[in-house]
Amino acid sequence: MTILEPRPHPTMSATPVEPPVPLDMASGRWRPDVNIIRTIIAKDLMAIRRSKAIVLPMLLVPGLLLVVLPAVIAIFARSKSSPDLSNALSNLPEAMTAPILSLPAREQLLMLVNGYLLAPLFLIVPLMVSAVLAADAFAGEKERRTLESLLHLPVKDRDLYAAKVLVAYLPSVALSWIGFVVFAIISNVIGWPVMHRIFVPNGMWIAVILWVAPAVAALGLGIMVRVSARADTTQEANQLGGAVIMPLILASVGQSTGLLLLDLPTVFVVGGVIWALSLWLIRGGMKRFDRDRIASRL
Repeated sequence: MTILEPRPHPTMSATPVEPPVPLDMASGRWRPDVNIIRTIIAKDLMAIRRSKAIVLPMLLVPGLLLVVLPAVIAIFARSKSSPDLSNALSNLPEAMTAPILSLPAREQLLMLVNGYLLAPLFLIVPLMVSAVLAADAFAGEKERRTLESLLHLPVKDRDLYAAKVLVAYLPSVALSWIGFVVFAIISNVIGWPVMHRIFVPNGMWIAVILWVAPAVAALGLGIMVRVSARADTTQEANQLGGAVIMPLILASVGQSTGLLLLDLPTVFVVGGVIWALSLWLIRGGMKRFDRDRIASRL
C-alpha cells in the first residue's frame, strides 16, 4: 500500500517566500514616506503647543525684536525733537550714511534704526527658533519618556530624521516671515507721518528674507539636531548647542547689515554658501542617524 504525500497547493510554495524588497532599498535610494513624516510632524507640533518652555521664547523674543522695538523707535521719531545723528553716522560705512544724510533730520533716525540697524535682528528669529525646536527634537522626547516608543515604530530612520528636521525648520521660517511682515507694517504705519512712504522692506531686504534667512535657519538646525540626539534633556541640548549657536547669532547680526550694502548677486552667493553648508550638515546628520545607538543611551 502506497502512502501518498499531500501535494502543495499550486498557489502555495513549498518554501517560504520572502517579501519583495522595496524599490528604494533595492536601488539604494531613499524614498520618503510622506504620510508617516506628516504624522510625526503633527504629533510633535501638538507637543510643542503644549510646552510653555518652548512656546514662550518663540513668541516673546520675536515680539520684542520685531514689534516692540520698531514701534518705540517709530514713535520716538515722530516727536518734535530729533536727535543729532552726525556723530553716530560718522562711524558707519559711507555707502549707508550717504542716503541717510540726504534725508530730513526727522527721517534719519527712523531710516537708520528701522531701515538698517534694527532690521538685521530679524535673522536672529529663524536661527533662535530653529535651535529651540531642534533642541527639543530628541532631547524633549527623552524628557517626556516618549522616545523609546517612537524609536520602536515601524518607521525608516531617514523618515524619522526628516520629520524631526522639518518640525523644527518649517515653524522657524514661517514665524520669521510672519514676524518680518509685522515688523514692516508697524514700521511703515507708525512712521508714515514722518516718512510719508513705505520704506521697509526694499528689494535687497526681500532677497535677504526669502533666501538668506531660511539658509540661516537650516544652518542652526543642522547643528542642533545632532546635539539634541546626544543630549539627555532639552536644557542640556541648549547648553551644548549654545556654544555654537551664539556665535552664529552674533555673526548674523554683525553681517546682515553689511549684506544690505552689497549688490544682489553677492547676496545670492552668500546665501548659497550658507545653504551649501547647511545641507551638508543636515545630510551628514541623516547618514549618521542610528536609532539603535540612540536607544542604547536611554
